[in-house]
Amino acid sequence: MAILTFRRARAVCAVLIAAVISLQPAMAQSILRDAETEAFFDEISEPLIRAAGLDPANVDVVLINDRSINAFVAGGQIVYLHSGLIEAATSANEVQGVIAHELGHIEGGHVIRYADGASAAGGISIASLILAAAAIAAGAGEAGMGIMAAGQQAALGKFLAFSRAQEGTADASGARYLSAAGITGKGSISFFKKPQTCEFRLGIPQEDSYGRTHPLSGERISVLEDTYSADPAWNTPPNPKWEADFKRIKAKLTGYLADPNATMRDYPESDKSVPARYARAYAWHKSAYPQKALEESSALVATAPDDPYFLELHGQILLESGRPAEAIPPLRKAVQLTGNQPLIAGIFGHALVATEDSANLDEAATVLKAAVAKDNRNPFAWYQLGVVYAQKGDTARAALASAERYLMEGAPQFALPNAQTAMAGLPEYSPDWIRAQDINMVSETQLAQLKKRRR
Repeated sequence: MAILTFRRARAVCAVLIAAVISLQPAMAQSILRDAETEAFFDEISEPLIRAAGLDPANVDVVLINDRSINAFVAGGQIVYLHSGLIEAATSANEVQGVIAHELGHIEGGHVIRYADGASAAGGISIASLILAAAAIAAGAGEAGMGIMAAGQQAALGKFLAFSRAQEGTADASGARYLSAAGITGKGSISFFKKPQTCEFRLGIPQEDSYGRTHPLSGERISVLEDTYSADPAWNTPPNPKWEADFKRIKAKLTGYLADPNATMRDYPESDKSVPARYARAYAWHKSAYPQKALEESSALVATAPDDPYFLELHGQILLESGRPAEAIPPLRKAVQLTGNQPLIAGIFGHALVATEDSANLDEAATVLKAAVAKDNRNPFAWYQLGVVYAQKGDTARAALASAERYLMEGAPQFALPNAQTAMAGLPEYSPDWIRAQDINMVSETQLAQLKKRRR
């Protein structure tokens, strides 16, 4: 998928100007999880997180399936990146510039302080309503309405000024983190130039950002260029591994999300590079051309037999093409090479279950229990573990695994009966029974809250 193609340019401009690199509430959007992508985010963000005085073990960078070009924080120590931002970025260094900015929001506690700006604006608004009511009561209706409108405008202006100040602080903090990590700010500047180009196209003046939540791109670039160009890291070349890894991540994301025809246009079969093969493998696979997908994944494995992510892809294509027994060796090797990476282990466990060979159930149980112990945010692994327990005749633990999955998926109405079934069949006060009891109480509370909100 070409970056900022002519056909998408105007739509992309609108999205960039409205939303790029913002602090906003999290919305109900689907999260994209991939072992290689998450490892990449961890690697490129670690030096920035440390520079911000935070612990990398407590900070997550999460990818959201949203084609708009945006990033945000929404409480806690989580940076959310939209898939559209990865599509629009042209380097790992650009992504690092975005992450650095968002870490500035986290370090500054901007989500918590967001209410301060709203409160100050609300004070102006309430005061204007009181004055307006007094004027109207005195018979000056038009004057009262004017006071009300002016008060609302003043409140909005104060809130927008507060938001712009937070964005400016996050820009400055991001520059500080990049400098401390010895990473050039050139990527940050080049990414900000994308929305600036759109602002020029749409005729938006670059002199005054009044009435906007963010400073204009021209203002930000002017300030940041002075800061970055004076930094010792300005001419530091980008990390070649990170840049090569970014091309892989971007290609597989394109192959997974984009229309297959667009993928084939941007990564034609004449291109034998790793990113191109990655993109085409996903495109062929989702287009139901398993043999072509396997040709691409086999070529990748042939170039690097010990690359766990090539093995994962090859095994996944075999598994989802109805050949689970053939998928087991590459997936087992991928799990071993990554030290039991839980997302890959979940796929491996699925392959063992899908063989329908009871001899594989014990290994599947071991693999899947280890996967959910390392990463409790994987409903697919919990589902597969429930299947294993059901096939082994352990109804109580199958119900517990289902309860875990439904609770994670935000479905307390299904988590509750499964938790109760698990409690009925497990030894009282055993660790599994206590966990089922916890899910039971949480589900009951969530259902009560839902019922209350519907009234």
